[in-house]
Amino acid sequence: MRKDNLLCLRKKKHWIATTDSRHGLRVYPNLASSMTVTDINQLWVADITYIRLRYEFVFLAAILDVFSRKAIGWALSRQLDASLTVAALLMAIRGREIRSGLVHHSDRGVQYASSEYTDVLKKHGIAISMSRKGNPYDNAIAESFMKTLKTEEVYLNEYDGFSSTLENLGRFIEIVYTTKRLHSSLGYRPPEEFESLIQTQKASHQFA
Repeated sequence: MRKDNLLCLRKKKHWIATTDSRHGLRVYPNLASSMTVTDINQLWVADITYIRLRYEFVFLAAILDVFSRKAIGWALSRQLDASLTVAALLMAIRGREIRSGLVHHSDRGVQYASSEYTDVLKKHGIAISMSRKGNPYDNAIAESFMKTLKTEEVYLNEYDGFSSTLENLGRFIEIVYTTKRLHSSLGYRPPEEFESLIQTQKASHQFA
């Protein structure tokens, strides 16, 4: 079969590490592990993943609100550096209310430990939390979002280039995931609807 070229050749899978924790930057303690989240804007979680295009790789950084599972900040780039994660963070900050006690949790990767990133968090009074070394469960919610995005969007499409990837991911995150996709942890509501419900309940209790 080999001689007649009849063997089924498996396509090699390409894997790119997005977390480089081998750096000399400060690593912050895990604050998220001891938190009981009861409202939005108490705990944000961040993560990075790679997306393989036809001729290149691009990188997606995202930030989620743990209570509502809403993707509140995201950015796409050809470069895996601090500018990618800072762009996602600034989007989250622009769109949310920064409350006292807000915690931002991520892995120990250099993009999150960099001064460019931590300085933005400190400037806005956001506490910094990082996962324990070698513990994949510390950032499970962010990683679950990335898995959902890849399973329900990325793996079902073959993007031609950066602009089409940006357009398709934006549609999935902002429309499908945020306003349509049901989450069992939210009472089978999408994040946008769940947050609206929480705000309505707060208002009714305030004027009761």
